[in-house]
Amino acid sequence: MNTNHKKKIILAGNPNVGKSAIFSRITGLHVTVSNYPGTTVEYLIGSTFVSGEEMEIIDLPGTYSLLPLSKAEAVAVEMIDKGDIVINVVDATNLERNLNLTLELLELNKPMIVLLNMWDETRHKGISIDVPALQNMLGVPVIPTIATTGEGVKEAMSIIESLKEPNIRWQKMSEEERWSKIGNIVSAVQRISHHHHTLLERLEDLMIHPVGGLLFAAVVVAASFLFTRAIGEGLINYIFDPFFEKVVGPLLTRLSLALSDHHFLHELLIGRLVDGKIHFKESMGILSTGLYLYPAAVFPYIIAFYLVLGLMEDIGYLPRIAVLIDNLMHRIGLHGYAVIPNILGFGCNVPGIMATRILESTRERFITATLISIAVPCAALQAMIIGMVGRWGIRYVFLVFGILFLIWVIIGILLNWLVKGYTPPLLLEVPPIRFPSPRIFFKKYWMRLSYFAKEAFPIMLTGIIVATFLSATGFIEHVANITSPLVHTTWGLPKEAIVPIAIGFIRKDIAVGMLEPLHLTLPQTITATVVLSIFFPCVASFVVLFKELKWKLMLASTGIMLLTSMIVGGITNLVGKMF
Repeated sequence: MNTNHKKKIILAGNPNVGKSAIFSRITGLHVTVSNYPGTTVEYLIGSTFVSGEEMEIIDLPGTYSLLPLSKAEAVAVEMIDKGDIVINVVDATNLERNLNLTLELLELNKPMIVLLNMWDETRHKGISIDVPALQNMLGVPVIPTIATTGEGVKEAMSIIESLKEPNIRWQKMSEEERWSKIGNIVSAVQRISHHHHTLLERLEDLMIHPVGGLLFAAVVVAASFLFTRAIGEGLINYIFDPFFEKVVGPLLTRLSLALSDHHFLHELLIGRLVDGKIHFKESMGILSTGLYLYPAAVFPYIIAFYLVLGLMEDIGYLPRIAVLIDNLMHRIGLHGYAVIPNILGFGCNVPGIMATRILESTRERFITATLISIAVPCAALQAMIIGMVGRWGIRYVFLVFGILFLIWVIIGILLNWLVKGYTPPLLLEVPPIRFPSPRIFFKKYWMRLSYFAKEAFPIMLTGIIVATFLSATGFIEHVANITSPLVHTTWGLPKEAIVPIAIGFIRKDIAVGMLEPLHLTLPQTITATVVLSIFFPCVASFVVLFKELKWKLMLASTGIMLLTSMIVGGITNLVGKMF
C-alpha cells in the first residue's frame, strides 16, 4: 500500500454553480492549472489540510450529467471515478435541474457531501428549502453555503474527514426513474412563494433580449475596450516606458559602446540605433526590443484585459454574450463561447489564441485562432492604424476596421464550409448577475496573471531571439528583395514597403509606423495597413499559434493568412485606383 497517496477531493457540479469560488475558499493561492492527458481541457488542482492530513482538491469542468456530451464533460466524468471524496456543488436556486447530477453521483456510492450554494439568493427569489429533510432523503450531509462570503464552507470542510458512503445504498436508475425521484424530492423539500422582479432581474432580462441585448453588449464591449486601452497605455506611458528609458537604457548604452567594434554582435544584442540612440520599440535587439516587448508592450494590456474579463465572467455577463451571439457564431462553425478569445485578441493576440483552449473541438480552435491571427488587430496595432490612417479622416479608420470585420466574417464562413468536423451545441446555463467577493476575485485574477506570465514569456522571448537573429543575418531583407515585385504589382505599394511588411513578422505596430517615411497616398495607406493586419501575426503570436495548433494546422493557418493578404491587398489596390 502506498502511504504517500493523497486523498483526492473532487469538486463536481453543473456549470456556473460557484465551484471555482468554493475552490478558491478552500485552497487559497496554492493552485496549479493542468491539462487532462491527450486534451486541451483544463482543470484546477489545489491542496488543503483536513485535521492535519493534506488532501488534493480538483475543480472539474462543469457537467450536467455523467453521460457526457462534450470533451470537458467526458474529462469531468473520468476524474470523478478516480476521486476518493466528492463535493457536489448545487445551485440552490435551481434545485430540480441540479439534482439530476447529484443522484447520478450518489449512484457511485462514494463518500459525498452536497453544498447548497447561492443560499442567499434563494431568499431573494422566494425559495425555501427544508435542509434536514433533503439530507435525510439523499443520505449524505447537505450544507447551505454562500461562496462569495465563505458562509458554510468551514462547516463543510470540518466534516470531510468523517465522511462515509451514503446512508442510503443507491442503485442505478433509468432516466425516467431518476426524474421521478427528483420530482418527489423537490415537492417534499422546496416551497416557492410569490416574488416581484427586482431592477437587477429586469436588467438580466434586457441583457439576453435579441435587440436590447445586442445594444447593451455593444456598449459593454466598447466600454471594456476603452478601459483596457486606457489602463494599458497608462501603465506603459507612466511606469514601464520610463523604467526602460531611465534604468535599462543607460545600461544598454554602455554595452552598445563596448560592442561598437563588433557589428554582428551589436546588431544581435542591441539592434540598430535610431538617431544614435537605443529605441526599445524599434532597435530590434535581443536585449533591447526583446526584453522590452513582453513586460512593457504586451503585459500591460494583459493586466487590463484580465481585469475586465474577470469582472464580466464573475458578474455573470460572459455567458449572456455567448448565448446572445450563438446563432451568429454557428454560421462560421463556432459557438457563442468563441467570442471570448476574439475579445481577448483585441488586447493582444497571444492570450486570444491561448484562450481557444476553452473551445471543445480542434476544428473550433483552428478556426478561432486563424480568425484572430488574420482579422483581430491587437491594441498596439489599433493605435498605430488610428494614427496612420486617422490623418485622412476618422471615416477611413472605420473603413479599415470595417474591411477587417468583413474579412473575419467571410473567412469564417469559408472555413466553416471547408474544415470538416462538428461544432457542438452551446449547452450553457445562464447564471444570475451577482457581484463577486473582492478577495476571491483578486485571488483568481492574480493566478491568471501569474500563469500567463510563466507560460507566455519564455515563448515570446524564444521567438524574438530567432526573429532577431534572422534580421541580423540579413535573411529578412533578402526575402524582402525577392518578393518586392509581387508587392509592387499586386498591392500597388512602393518597393520600399516590403521592409515594413517583413518587419511586421516581429512587430506589426512598429511595421505600420515604418510606413510613415514612404509618403503613401490614401489608397496605398489603406492597402498597406490592411495587408499588415492580415499578414503573418507577430512572432510572439506565431509561436503561440504553433504551440496551440501544432505543425500541420499552424502551416494551414499560415497559408490562409498569406492567401488572404494577397487577395485582399489586390482588391483594395484595384478599388483604390478606381475611386
